[in-house]
Amino acid sequence: MCADVTEKTVDVRSVAPAQRHPLIFGAFEGLAPGQSFILVNDHDPKPLYYQFQAERTGEFAWDYLEQGPETWRVRIAKKVR
Repeated sequence: MCADVTEKTVDVRSVAPAQRHPLIFGAFEGLAPGQSFILVNDHDPKPLYYQFQAERTGEFAWDYLEQGPETWRVRIAKKVR
């Protein structure tokens, strides 16, 4: 029997820009290996991707689910090591 696991959604559209990355990295740190969350943003979070690449190389997976023009949705997962 499979459990139905719902991914957490982190919607940062109403969060002050200076607070977004710390909030997102906090959500990532709270994941167990193999878990993920859906990031919802009002612009392409490419700078965040680059920050993940610099600080968490090899630890995450990044999959666009929706790419604008008004809403971007990205699944961010913590890889199993």
